[in-house]
Amino acid sequence: MEGVMDHTMRALLSKIGGMDYLVTEFIRVTQYPIPTTTFKRLAPENTNKARTIHNHPVHTQLLGSNAELMAESALNAIEAGATHIDVNFGCPAKRVNGHGGGSVLLQTPDALYDIMSTIRKTLPSRIPVSAKIRLGFEDEDLLFDNVAAIESAGVGTLTIHGRTKKDGYKPPARWEKIGEIQDKTNMIVVANGDITDTESLLRCQSITGCQHFMIGRGSLNNPFIFQQIRAELNGHKSTKDKTSLNTLFAGYSNELQEYYDEVATLGRLKQWCGHLRFDFAEVKENLQALRRCKNVNELTQTFESIMTKTH
Repeated sequence: MEGVMDHTMRALLSKIGGMDYLVTEFIRVTQYPIPTTTFKRLAPENTNKARTIHNHPVHTQLLGSNAELMAESALNAIEAGATHIDVNFGCPAKRVNGHGGGSVLLQTPDALYDIMSTIRKTLPSRIPVSAKIRLGFEDEDLLFDNVAAIESAGVGTLTIHGRTKKDGYKPPARWEKIGEIQDKTNMIVVANGDITDTESLLRCQSITGCQHFMIGRGSLNNPFIFQQIRAELNGHKSTKDKTSLNTLFAGYSNELQEYYDEVATLGRLKQWCGHLRFDFAEVKENLQALRRCKNVNELTQTFESIMTKTH
């Protein structure tokens, strides 16, 4: 979720609600420990007891391969106000894997153990530590070794994306593999991948046996997804409201401009439109017109005209 799930998007989703917690974009640890000031800047919720202004907890996520630097960075995050540390071993991006981070580490269970155990031993016991993985790198041969390494390091919660790094996001997520892990571990298992609505969540629950689920890209495609799932699980009807989306988009545009310049704001809004097209036909039908917009004002006006147009 790098580049899209910054504090402005977390605040937008939190305002709508329905989730139990949110996770930061991964904060990359490379040649030196990340200082406290950086954690306050990239995760400003840490200055508010690690909660959004709408009171949803925010977990700080790290990515890196050096156990000592990761642990020292985690400690700095706690000093900045973080209350939960998550470690990303799932990112499939080439630029991340090329620097020894993300899913490339799924080839070496010992490295997973070293990183997670060093972090666990460094942090106060009151601070929960979790990890996120994929099923593997090229294949799934080391899946259970990786899970065992993470569990033996003292980790309490493991999020599993049901694909390998090689899979990317192409084939359907293999929920049945997540179910096999659910049966073999004492950790809390959070299922992730292809959960886009209530129906898919219930199918994932049936196949995996999991009681916890993480939604990533689905929340960018439909920012109301958490609220809708909650409502439908409680027996209430729920519909996508394009009028609400229009209001949300305009408000988000203003919010972005408080933190980013015109070029960055325009880029983030267009990027979001690219996600929204999967759940909102109006955006899909007019995506090229939205992408041709030259400035933020033009884009927000074009978006409003699209969403208020009656057929």
